[in-house]
Amino acid sequence: MQNSPFALGLGIGTQNSNGAWLEVYYPRPLLAPDQALVDALQEFASDNALSAADLNEIANRLDANEQGELADVAEQFALSDQPCVLTILTEDEGPQSVPEGYLKLHLLSHRLVKPHGTNLTGLFGILPNVAWTNEGAIDLTDLANRQLKARLEGRILEVSCVDKFPKMTNYVVPAGVRIAHTARVRLGAYLGEGTTVMHEGFINFNAGTDGPGMIEGRISAGVVVGSGSDLGGSASTLGTLSGGNNVVISVGKECLLGANAGTGIPLGDRCTIEAGLFVTAGSRVQVLDNHGNAVEIVKARELAGKSDLLFRRNSQTGAIECLTNKSAIALNEELHANN
Repeated sequence: MQNSPFALGLGIGTQNSNGAWLEVYYPRPLLAPDQALVDALQEFASDNALSAADLNEIANRLDANEQGELADVAEQFALSDQPCVLTILTEDEGPQSVPEGYLKLHLLSHRLVKPHGTNLTGLFGILPNVAWTNEGAIDLTDLANRQLKARLEGRILEVSCVDKFPKMTNYVVPAGVRIAHTARVRLGAYLGEGTTVMHEGFINFNAGTDGPGMIEGRISAGVVVGSGSDLGGSASTLGTLSGGNNVVISVGKECLLGANAGTGIPLGDRCTIEAGLFVTAGSRVQVLDNHGNAVEIVKARELAGKSDLLFRRNSQTGAIECLTNKSAIALNEELHANN
């Protein structure tokens, strides 16, 4: 049996003066769309902007394939003078264009796929560096002229950032989350229901939380934090983009990384790293028995993925110690009550 196509999205976005896409917004992306729907729309799928006639025909074909919500989007797009695009991914390959890259980022933030659930190979090379402003995405080569034009009209063009990735909340706001500082969550982040991201929290693309959880630290690219886990203030996770690291870091359920703590190894469930301690794969760790006696010294990578561990630093010797985390971590339920 032939597998279903990977994804489909009808988007509206921004092009530069040469017609190159800067960004695309997909309000109703579809994962694994029906083959009949893909066949009906395939002739419209390209990186070229669609005409109003194309969009009206797409709406008719969507209605015929019982995709009423997406048909309504197509009809609304047909009334706009902004460029629109239909993107169909027949297979889950690395993105080959800006529209394809943005569709994959939307799939993550819409919770249609989880981190590592889609091939993002080559994404950095595809996405352009863009000035994100209060007037939308602007090509960097056009920015100076747009700033001058605004000043001549008595306005200020505010540039919030210059980056390849926009903030998630300008495209997707998942249900049941709180985000104190929206610029610190990139499009392509996956936020499970019940996640709270405080002002100093950060979540990169292709990373995120199963929720619920309190994030006051950094979830780097590729890292997934399990349900009921908290990252304290300035806590850090080593991402797959950092320092040539090719190990997928994850944090299990009901874990706690204290303030300024960090991990460079995957953690199992109910693990704790005390405040100020960063555990890297090569860290030498004294494993203690129930009486507090050191029974062996191992590299932290040998403890990767194990549950019910407490990592701490001996305040007298400076040695990193690991013992069984016998007392369950009582996470603050009030902090996890988002709504």
